[in-house]
Amino acid sequence: MTAPNSPLTHFDAQGQAHMVDVGAKPATHRVAVATGHIQMLPATLALIESGHAKKGDVLGVARIAGIMAAKRTSDLIPLCHPLALSRVAIDFEATQDDSTPTPAVFCTATVETTGPTGVEMEALTAVQIALLTIYDMCKAADRGMVISGVRLLEKHGGKSGSFLNR
Repeated sequence: MTAPNSPLTHFDAQGQAHMVDVGAKPATHRVAVATGHIQMLPATLALIESGHAKKGDVLGVARIAGIMAAKRTSDLIPLCHPLALSRVAIDFEATQDDSTPTPAVFCTATVETTGPTGVEMEALTAVQIALLTIYDMCKAADRGMVISGVRLLEKHGGKSGSFLNR
């Protein structure tokens, strides 16, 4: 059973899961930024960068998948509120140099809304799905790719204010 002052807001006083009531919260501008990366073989990254992957423009498709995932987060995570998102931006950065031990594609998702609840879950979902899409589109060339480092970098807005995790 969850105590009445528990920080776990998705449980009531009896420990039952419930959707948090945000009806009385004021609508504020909210932003969340999440990141993660997928490591791969050098040849796989070269294939992505060349634009000659068998399934097409890997990063273009992954960008659309990330945007779609942000918009569908409440369909995937049971207690998330459906939100009217005002912006979803997905950015990729490929690295293949001496500074990183393994070639990788980094994904950053920025999600915004004006509403009574934040968009952290939407940003995290966008990153995960964008990276999974890269895996799906390149798995024929490299089944050993590894997705990792998915985390919230920052969030702004709402009663709790800003959070930075750089």
